[in-house]
Amino acid sequence: MGRAAEALSSRLRERADNKRESRSLHFALRQASEENHVLRQRLDLVERLESAHADPPHWARPRRDTAAHHAIVCLLVTDTHFDEVVRPSEVDFLNKYDRRIAEIRLRRAFEKTVVLAKNFLSGVTYDGAVVFLGGDMFSGNIHDELKETNASTLSDAILHWIEPLVAGIRLLAEEFRNVRVVAVVGNHGRTTKKPRAKLRAQDNVDWLLYKLLARDFKSDKRLTFNIPEAADAHEKVYGVRFLLTHGDQFRGGSGISGAMAPLLLGSHRKTRRQSAAGNPYDLMLIGHFHQTLMLPSKGLLVGGSLKGVDEFSYTSNFEPEPASQLMWIVTPEHGVGFTIPVVVQDRKSEGW
Repeated sequence: MGRAAEALSSRLRERADNKRESRSLHFALRQASEENHVLRQRLDLVERLESAHADPPHWARPRRDTAAHHAIVCLLVTDTHFDEVVRPSEVDFLNKYDRRIAEIRLRRAFEKTVVLAKNFLSGVTYDGAVVFLGGDMFSGNIHDELKETNASTLSDAILHWIEPLVAGIRLLAEEFRNVRVVAVVGNHGRTTKKPRAKLRAQDNVDWLLYKLLARDFKSDKRLTFNIPEAADAHEKVYGVRFLLTHGDQFRGGSGISGAMAPLLLGSHRKTRRQSAAGNPYDLMLIGHFHQTLMLPSKGLLVGGSLKGVDEFSYTSNFEPEPASQLMWIVTPEHGVGFTIPVVVQDRKSEGW
């Protein structure tokens, strides 16, 4: 009995040891699995970032030779609200907007960008141009009043506006040799009544327009495109890190501060998010507010609109601002400079 008890006791101890070892192995395996999951997530994030934010074209990369005065011209084309109709009698004759006038203003935005860059900044060798398309390219059907008063349907608008945009971008390619197009969607081009986070880009006619533009320039080696499926786009110009977003994520603002409060708060949140993601930026580009604000020291450039004053801004008592877009240049030595609104509204030439 003594030997049997001793053998049983030994087996029980061995079993207990095996259980402890098994628990230890399970714990180690669980830890390894968790670590592997974390590493996989980080690797996926890196792969997504590399896929979404591909390296800029060779001509936009930082230059080592600074003997000549090199620069890249940038143009923010945003809030064009194509095919929206603004009647002068409804806005105290401060503005008029329709398809014909929009074509004139869009052409003027591209042409004046060339004139400002080449005639007002002599002695500069341009390596290329970057066109930032900031969204709200179409007025859309998100409000019943827009659907009732727009010049045409969205399908017809998309077909019509490809050609004028191609012409403007091609003009920049002819003048500056290389063009990079960076594009994000706005809130007016969505196909749903309420804004959405999932499939935000793909369910937006702005995104469709950008993809059609990229297809039209597929065989043109002077053109490259950055059209993300996210709400924001990242682009480097001579090493300056830009973040392009439409701006409808930033809400609020009233009184004297106006749009400044939501813009600065939104900029703070974006900065924290991007720093945490390991993908910080130097300057954020925004549209949406139909107001030109040049605040590079705050990390912000806010473009105006091609449309100008409309019934909403008039009845909301916003300070009227003439239709304009925003241009600037980037140099290897000094980064962003010569930031200026490209005013495109001209009552006389537009005939109203």
